Amino acid sequence: MKRSSIGIIAALVLALAVASLAFAEGNARKGKFLYRQKCRTCHGATASDLSPNSKTQADWKKTFAKWEGIKCAKDWKGVSDADRGDIYSYLHDYAKDSPSPAKCN
Repeated sequence: MKRSSIGIIAALVLALAVASLAFAEGNARKGKFLYRQKCRTCHGATASDLSPNSKTQADWKKTFAKWEGIKCAKDWKGVSDADRGDIYSYLHDYAKDSPSPAKCN
């Protein structure tokens, strides 16, 4: 195999790995903590407009697939990709159509 072929294959593998991290299983428990710490500061103490059970799992998946389009994304300074994955896991795992929807935040 030529060096350029190996480089292309390596780049594709890396791209697939990064893409898979977009919906990698995060830590929902940590996500709940981060949600309270980061999201409630903008959305208020109850965050009634942004609670896990305000959307379905499919809605949360769609929202986080293009997270840059979320209204408050510009305010996410200090929220890493891993943190965002954890927050997504919390919101997704406790969505209104999940096996255990959130009853309170």
